[in-house]
Amino acid sequence: MKTYLNRIQYFCTKIHPVNINHMAVYLNDVSRTFGEYLLIPGLTTKQCVPTNVSLKTSLVKHNVGEKSPIELNIPFVSAIMQSVSGPELAIELARNGGLSFIFGSQPIASQAEMVRRVKKFKAGFVTSDSNLTPENTLADVIDLVNQTEHSTIGITDDGTPNGKLLGLVTSRDYRAEKDDLSTKVKEFMTPFSKLIVGEVGISLKEANQIIWDHKLNTLPIIDKDQNLAYFVFRKDYDNHRENPNELSGADKKLLVGAGINTRDYMERVPALVKKEYGDKVKVGAGNVVDREGFLYLVKAGADFIKVGIGGGSICITRETKGIGRGQATAVIEVAKARDEYFEETGIYIPICSDGGIVYDSHITLALAIGADFVMLGRYFARFDESPTKKVNINGSYMKEYWGEGSNRAHNWQRYDMGGSESLKFEEGVDSYVPYAGKLKDNLDVTIGKIKSTMCSCGATTIPELQKNAKITLVSSTSIVEGGAHDVILKDHNR
Repeated sequence: MKTYLNRIQYFCTKIHPVNINHMAVYLNDVSRTFGEYLLIPGLTTKQCVPTNVSLKTSLVKHNVGEKSPIELNIPFVSAIMQSVSGPELAIELARNGGLSFIFGSQPIASQAEMVRRVKKFKAGFVTSDSNLTPENTLADVIDLVNQTEHSTIGITDDGTPNGKLLGLVTSRDYRAEKDDLSTKVKEFMTPFSKLIVGEVGISLKEANQIIWDHKLNTLPIIDKDQNLAYFVFRKDYDNHRENPNELSGADKKLLVGAGINTRDYMERVPALVKKEYGDKVKVGAGNVVDREGFLYLVKAGADFIKVGIGGGSICITRETKGIGRGQATAVIEVAKARDEYFEETGIYIPICSDGGIVYDSHITLALAIGADFVMLGRYFARFDESPTKKVNINGSYMKEYWGEGSNRAHNWQRYDMGGSESLKFEEGVDSYVPYAGKLKDNLDVTIGKIKSTMCSCGATTIPELQKNAKITLVSSTSIVEGGAHDVILKDHNR
């Protein structure tokens, strides 16, 4: 390689001796991924147990000796993608301590409405997504149940979630196999006069007590004009207890972020925050993969910085454009620049590792090598709460998942080359991911793994992990050694 480069230099000297210093910069380090590293176990003291582990982490910049104005209770944020971050996922992730960024590749008004829905959410009070009018038929009821998989239907005067409540239909009100499908809803619904309801302003504790006292499965909550506001369900009772990890502000409303772009931010930001914003709005920026990129965004005023180009599971930027960097190498360099900047200025700028996560163990590695939190797309796209359809593909349930750089996303504001409002080529694919169920069930498992690994490394906080972690490169054969080998695995699906 040295001889080859010398020949290039000689050739360039002979032809363009004046421009010899304008050759590209060749980096000596190898571009590495999380899968090429392992954490070395440390001393596990009696204090190092999962119940003592705190995953709190800074979201935005702060001065030395001060707390971050916004802290995450778990180091997870969801990707700014159409197929990931809708209001349902944003609500559930915030209730569990993380943060979603509502996707910006949509009209300003619809993004602002999604943010409003998250901020309006009250734990235990569910806005109805299954509604019909009294003039609909049993056939409509069955179609809606199949579509939403919810058996409780609010019957309103206009068929909307907040119309005047006229009745309720549940699975106890009809027999799908025997009843006439053309029967009008008004003939078999439970009319309003026979319903027990609560009024807007009631506390969750009071609502649950009414459910208990009257042996109800569902309690409709109405306003003074009899308009449907929410449902409270008996089956959700266990989930209505106060969540210690819930991420909310001083006003007790859930926290949520939103994606913006460089084209219409002057109109989009005011619509999202609906108030004088100035320096009260925190802005993350990215993506970068090296020291220079980090320092540029710091100078521009970024409150946190996203690291990663081309490492996402649906991203083909490296294939299409030949740019990017191995995610582990990128995080290591930017984290070093972040720490040096902190030493020089006393200002700490959190960094977010965006992409490159294949296994849950990679999240802990990303944190250990310097990331303050991780942004995940594929991980969250698998869950019930993501905005995409659950489909059956060859006998297995999947969720749709597409990149913001794909033609399907039409995100020309982010991936354009100037000129017309269209993509010239794709930097993302349209795909499926295996359906995994509810967010909370999966997130609890992942968090359990992270806490257990941190204990094995002798750390009970993320800063301790970053300070004390010992990390080693692994060879291809040691990767094989690390998995199940030299055995015949049992087939548990039989």
